[in-house]
Amino acid sequence: MGSRILVVEDETDLAELVAFNLRGAGHDVTVAHDGSTAMAEIQRGQPDLLVLDVMLPDVSGLEICRRLRRNPQTVRLPVIMLTARSDEVDRVVGFEVGADDYVPKPFSPRELVLRVDAILRRTIPPAEVEGPQVIALGHLVIDVPAHRVEVQGEEVLLTALEFRLLLDLATRAGRVQSRDALLDRVWGYSPNVETRTVDTHVKRLREKLGAGAAQIETVRGVGYRALKS
Repeated sequence: MGSRILVVEDETDLAELVAFNLRGAGHDVTVAHDGSTAMAEIQRGQPDLLVLDVMLPDVSGLEICRRLRRNPQTVRLPVIMLTARSDEVDRVVGFEVGADDYVPKPFSPRELVLRVDAILRRTIPPAEVEGPQVIALGHLVIDVPAHRVEVQGEEVLLTALEFRLLLDLATRAGRVQSRDALLDRVWGYSPNVETRTVDTHVKRLREKLGAGAAQIETVRGVGYRALKS
């Protein structure tokens, strides 16, 4: 059974093209043409994934993403951002507000569908993850079945991608993980995604973890390593 996807795009023709291709891939798609309608749709029934244009007529996609990430109910909602802007600084801003992926216009509808499917595939129910169900690293405690992270006893709200990234590092604590390996396992696709994607998400993850950030070590020229203690 396909997933429920909300497409938020003010260009009618493009919105329908995206919706047509996603429906062809078996998904249940709803379309909104502005931010207010999108937020109302999310409140009515949260989708499994959001395809969100940055430039909307009322409120920007970046601001919508910020609001979603501040709300415990929507903090883990996967978001793919669409934008006519292709500069690296714009991609970084999109990732910093919590987007899971960033697709610049013009784009291939098939590529977008592949990226959507890659994100949906990696959204595995926590109970299905193999290995220890509770992982403790210094000030960090990761409760895998509950999809919950605590630092010094206080819960830290992470997006689904941030949780998966942290869990991937934690289950391989003590071993260096290259950016390419993280892109392959965490993002679900590797060669075509820039390494800055990993760096930006690790930076955001560290900011959220506070005192627990020290458990993620940068190995210059290679990648990242979670420390065991």
